[in-house]
Amino acid sequence: MARGKAPALPTREQVLEFIRNSPTPVGKREIARAFQIKGADKIPLKAMLKELAESGEIDRGRKRRMAAPGTLPEVAVLAIEGPDPDGDLLARPVSWTSEEAPPRIEVAPERRGAPALAAGDRILARLSRTGADSYSARIIRQLVGQPSRIIGIFEKHPEGGGRLRPTDRRVKAEYRIMPPHTNGAEPGELVALEVLHTHRTGRLQGRVAERLGRFGEPRTISLIAIAEQEIPTRFTEEALSEARHAGPVTLGQRTDFRDLPLVTIDGEDARDFDDAVWATEDDDPKNPGGWQVVVAIADVAHYVRPGSALDRAARERGNSVYFPDRVVPMLPEELSNGWCSLKPAEDRGCLVVRMVFSAQGEKLSHRFYRGLMRSAARLTYNRVQAAIDGRSDELTAPLLDPVIRPLYGAFKALLSERERRGTLELDIPERRVVLDEQGRILKIAPRERLDSHKLIEEFMIAANVAAAETLELRNRPVMYRVHDQPDAAKVDALRESLGGLGLKLAKGQVLRPKMFTDLLVKVQGSTYAAMVHDLVLRTQAQAQYSPHNLGHFGLALSRYAHFTSPIRRYADLLVHRALIDAHHFGEDGLPKDAEANFESLGQHISSTERRAAAAERDAMDRYAAAFLADREGQLFKGRINGVTRFGLFVTLEDSGASGLVPMGSLPDDWYDHDERAHALIGRRWGREYRLGEPVHLRLVEADPATGGLLLHIIEGEKAAAEPAPLPRGEGRRAGSFAPPSRKPGVARHKAAKRSAGKGPRHKGGKGPKRGKKKR
Repeated sequence: MARGKAPALPTREQVLEFIRNSPTPVGKREIARAFQIKGADKIPLKAMLKELAESGEIDRGRKRRMAAPGTLPEVAVLAIEGPDPDGDLLARPVSWTSEEAPPRIEVAPERRGAPALAAGDRILARLSRTGADSYSARIIRQLVGQPSRIIGIFEKHPEGGGRLRPTDRRVKAEYRIMPPHTNGAEPGELVALEVLHTHRTGRLQGRVAERLGRFGEPRTISLIAIAEQEIPTRFTEEALSEARHAGPVTLGQRTDFRDLPLVTIDGEDARDFDDAVWATEDDDPKNPGGWQVVVAIADVAHYVRPGSALDRAARERGNSVYFPDRVVPMLPEELSNGWCSLKPAEDRGCLVVRMVFSAQGEKLSHRFYRGLMRSAARLTYNRVQAAIDGRSDELTAPLLDPVIRPLYGAFKALLSERERRGTLELDIPERRVVLDEQGRILKIAPRERLDSHKLIEEFMIAANVAAAETLELRNRPVMYRVHDQPDAAKVDALRESLGGLGLKLAKGQVLRPKMFTDLLVKVQGSTYAAMVHDLVLRTQAQAQYSPHNLGHFGLALSRYAHFTSPIRRYADLLVHRALIDAHHFGEDGLPKDAEANFESLGQHISSTERRAAAAERDAMDRYAAAFLADREGQLFKGRINGVTRFGLFVTLEDSGASGLVPMGSLPDDWYDHDERAHALIGRRWGREYRLGEPVHLRLVEADPATGGLLLHIIEGEKAAAEPAPLPRGEGRRAGSFAPPSRKPGVARHKAAKRSAGKGPRHKGGKGPKRGKKKR
């Protein structure tokens, strides 16, 4: 019987297509099997694969497995980033070094009973490709307590060398530092530890890679958050050189706005001014009572060109990060506080949008310009508000009638439009840490919310909408700021919770933000107003950046893009470049191939935004713990902001600081966790602790190292005593506290959960372990 003819050797293109389409890297044997290549025919195949690797068309990884360039290995260590707005858990490869954003990696749901993963956790996972730039990851095992770099306080070890007390509550392991690896660190110093290996005895070891300063100094609080979140703080010499060689913008082909009295309005402590505003009554007889509004934004794109060292640095950072004592800027100071800052009486390049509104705030038209401006004044929110309230000063008095009153007139028109479209009005209080010149904490107080703040906010929203509309109209790429509708399952859960309070959320209707706002107005002043507010907030999706328009649910807008802060947000810089390209304003717009990277770029800058928010939140928690560190034992008022099976999270009324009340510390009883009611309910005595309820508390411990507060609820006669108010103006030094001598981490959530596990103090105990609601 004659043998069949051997299959022909595949072409280079066929082999490349096979490798690119494979969900995982492949070896020579799999390629040969796919194309039915046997015997001596494998020799030319081997030569072909070698040529493809040498030309850079494929990557040859470990065990000679091949993949398309930039392809991730079949098994990799991943760092969890957190859930996306749809609830899918995302991760990024720890070893990623490319300047491009990493591919999207979606972590498959964990097996039942596995511990929940949080941002920063690391896993060993098996990867399979699901798209051109996306992967699915199946967890092999969680790498508990073994990140590559850990921040903590260096302590002496009895056997020599040292050990690390981590500042991250999630790191539960103790790391030993052998004498050759201490890098001269002294006890009490804040250090960055590079994890080396696990000793044969199971003991974790590390090397002091960086000494950050003595723990307790004012600067170390922010440094902990910066280091833990791995926020870049150093610019390359090339980027710094580009910034140093920057110079003034000339008029050239720009529109001259220098005679227009544009003013900047910012906070008292602002150092960069990237937006200026002006308004006047519209003189068009066809628009009675209407307004013209001009918003001018610093022309960052003139200085930060695509592909430059400055551009690479800005893209890596994604955004500026703000702390009470410092800013980690997206751009070097020569730009952020210099040529890109709209300083009074100095010529500055700008992108300008002139908008015309009706008396009811409806936008009738808008037009963009690339201009040159000169700010007439640097105003603050407080001074502008005081001026309109009848308390002008030497700066605002001459500006009151020609500048400030028209701004408020246009603002009122825009407010009526905001109310008409029905935005989601959530009251989310912000905390403000006030420091003196030496870095000592003077007070922690709520940030004021004035009409002057809302004025700027409405003008910026209008400009952002105009930018998105223009780019869509001119068929240019748009990096949208999207806020999707709430997930249907979350809305159903909210509806069920509201039903228990006798409230209704309409079912079967198109979901609109005004429905939530009307609900909040209805419960305003009631005993469960705070609870409903928190439930509505938790129902909302997380805003992010994307080239796909999902609209902005919270603002009730069909399209929205960030345009107004290119000094501190890379997304805005992308929008500026697109506008420059759309209007032929210059050669520094978007590159022709920019749109191809918008998907991954949107994911990247959404990730850096979440990273910045986490760092700012962690720093605030540590400042609050430092402020309260010597007030242990005092009583405070608070409100329950979270209910879990292991205890309650509570926000203190005076400072806004949050802490944990462990289940085991609650008054004697067995407590069931009712997830639907967001409550812990005592079986024996019927005590209930519900989301949003006010409580009286005793501060048991404040740990500045982790930012953790341990609290106990006080009831009965003890609670009747008025809680001690927080002192004001004592000039307490930020972080000027002695590191606790007791066992580290008592105030951490881990310790709180451990405390919860002990159960109530009466016969039978073990409340939390039995605390599942029986249905």
